[in-house]
Amino acid sequence: MKLMIKLFFTLGMLSACSYLVHPIAGNFNDDPEQAKLDLSPAAKKILDQTFEDLDPECLVDVHVHAVGNGEENSGNWVNEDMASIFAPYKKLQFNVYLSASGISDLDHVESQYNKRLLSLLESEPRYGRIFLLAFDWHRNEKGEIQKDHSSFHIDNDYVMKVAQTSKRILPAISIHPDQPDAIEQLEKYGKAGVKLMKWLPNAMRIDPADPKHEAFYKVMKKYNITLLSHAGVEKAVEGEIYQELGNPLRLRYPLSLGLNVIGAHAASRGECIDMDDPKKPHVDCFDLFWRMFNEKKFENNFFADISGLTIHARVGKPLDVLLEHPEFHHRLMNGSDYPLPAINILYRTSQLEDLGYLSEDEADALNEIYKFNPMVFDLAMKRTLRHPKTGQKFLPSAFLIPKSLGCFKTN
Repeated sequence: MKLMIKLFFTLGMLSACSYLVHPIAGNFNDDPEQAKLDLSPAAKKILDQTFEDLDPECLVDVHVHAVGNGEENSGNWVNEDMASIFAPYKKLQFNVYLSASGISDLDHVESQYNKRLLSLLESEPRYGRIFLLAFDWHRNEKGEIQKDHSSFHIDNDYVMKVAQTSKRILPAISIHPDQPDAIEQLEKYGKAGVKLMKWLPNAMRIDPADPKHEAFYKVMKKYNITLLSHAGVEKAVEGEIYQELGNPLRLRYPLSLGLNVIGAHAASRGECIDMDDPKKPHVDCFDLFWRMFNEKKFENNFFADISGLTIHARVGKPLDVLLEHPEFHHRLMNGSDYPLPAINILYRTSQLEDLGYLSEDEADALNEIYKFNPMVFDLAMKRTLRHPKTGQKFLPSAFLIPKSLGCFKTN
């Protein structure tokens, strides 16, 4: 009987998927170039204001995901559970990601995604450059790949290859430090000029605070590679039993070695253990991030991207605190977390309007920009919103790569 109930529930979820995917993910059928021409004067004004006072050399989106499932031996991989009828929630999530990414053919995932991504970049040249993120496997302590605990894998050589197709795309590698040949791989990509490393500790089983990674961090410093590490709880991929590895306090160790570190999302989600307190209470991860961000010794090498701060479930204290402290804005940088901005259920301009971050006219104009280009919409929204009480906006520096990082300029 329990098996039958589960089966009927699964079938019910699957039958609902086709009705849910497009409304949840957005249904972008229009050519971005034409959609841009159709913008109202009010939307065009906000679009122009978005790029005012932004140095195009330092305007870089540091958080854009690559997508792939192995087309033409790309080396990419997706866990089969993501498309299994026996995991309806994962299947719905997977289909939402595909729809948001402009993918309709599972045999051509990489090519369709890259075509969509390039069309978005070409439709707004002022958006600047992007880092396309690789994503390593979940590995055990021996560095062995654990596919059962991996949701997907994006190959380093793949993002290197895609980056060669456009000067607007920069490669961000992802190397698990427990990988047997981690140092060798790091040297390879360091010599190739790569400047960004992507980690999601919760999903990959990486403890940034483990002293055994010292040699790895020193090679990163040698090649001036910055670490972009997820901070806080992660819900988009499997990582439940390793959530504490996303504790921002664990980034103190690489920071203390002088490594440049970007805390993705400013640890704006979930609760983490306060490792500084003998009682080890659970507190907001953002509170721990903010404590570290205020530590004088890390003011020159600890940064944060502001991706995800306007997702409806995250709107609140992290966004307010960062707006309230413009003296820290030069240590922030633009991050879209694309394709997430194309999942329209995650972003609600009506919520930001109701809470006083946006006016009604601004919300309407931003909704137009969303239909034109969800990646540009994410930047335009963050440049437009203001603190509901003080009116403080993010300074232009909050969207630029700090000059101390060389604006990630290539040779």
